[in-house]
Amino acid sequence: MATWDDVGRVASVLPDTEERRPREWAVHGRNFVWERPLRRRDLDELGDLAPDAAPLAFYVAHEGEKLALVGDEPGTFFTTAHFAGYPIVLARLDQVAVPELEELVEDAWLARAPKRLAQSFLDATE
Repeated sequence: MATWDDVGRVASVLPDTEERRPREWAVHGRNFVWERPLRRRDLDELGDLAPDAAPLAFYVAHEGEKLALVGDEPGTFFTTAHFAGYPIVLARLDQVAVPELEELVEDAWLARAPKRLAQSFLDATE
């Protein structure tokens, strides 16, 4: 299963990515993956379903993708009321396989990167 070292390894090779703080990666100043400790309100909302460790937060392309991830794998992916209306998903990192993490991080980067940069990346990786 994936670790924070895996997240850093995957995120750091994407163009124009910087680690702004420990466990927080951005493209052109826009976060795309980061550690998101749960707040008291989140813990109260999640109850016994709250993970022990701070989850990975990441962007997805749209709300439909968010709902699909959360609906298909609720043991791995979840959200809270704090993120209602935002295309952000939380994940229990210890439940994510490394190949899946690679796809999630790349997709999060594509969702936040400037369009020209994203297209250039896609053209180069085809």
